[in-house]
Amino acid sequence: MKHFVFFSVLTLFLFNCSSAKITKQENNSSNSFSKEDIQMIISSDSLTPMRVYKITKESDSVLLRKKSSYIKPNPNDPILNIFIKRLYKTVTDSLSLGAGIAAPQVGILKNIIWVQRFDKEHFPFEVYLNPIIVKYSEKKQTNKEGCLSIPNRREILSNRAYTVLIEYDTEEGEHKTEMIEGFTAVIFQHEIDHLNGILYLDHLKKEINDANKTD
Repeated sequence: MKHFVFFSVLTLFLFNCSSAKITKQENNSSNSFSKEDIQMIISSDSLTPMRVYKITKESDSVLLRKKSSYIKPNPNDPILNIFIKRLYKTVTDSLSLGAGIAAPQVGILKNIIWVQRFDKEHFPFEVYLNPIIVKYSEKKQTNKEGCLSIPNRREILSNRAYTVLIEYDTEEGEHKTEMIEGFTAVIFQHEIDHLNGILYLDHLKKEINDANKTD
């Protein structure tokens, strides 16, 4: 009987510890994600792509025009880990196949992007938290751009900086600074624009307006 009581107490203690741990994880996640965000993120497993928001749908277009907010790096946050993996699966999905993606493009207004590094061997995809551009080069470059959120369109832009200096956080919370150039710099500018509610069509419109002013 004593053994039974001991094991019953031990089981209850372990259960309470486990419940407390789960609650703590949820609280940590809730500091970064809303309840709606969490429901969206955990609606499928980490290997499942998320729906890409498109400007052709009014409610999607409204969200894509909103600014994203700071995300606290936390390698022990299970919700953040799942979301980062699902965002990667989305950009590499056969229906998407983009060179980069930003969290707002799947309906999550947080400062997270994935970028394919064409300036590195084997062109790896890398994730960046809270990226900002702190300096743009005066030298510009011309490239054709497309966007997962703007279907069936590609346009040539000539006002992207050739080199950008960026700051960002890693998943582990390390703050870094890096100089990026060439086409990879275009991807960073494109994805960081998304975090500020800006689409590449806005730059195209500015180019057209500037050209009309000089005529």
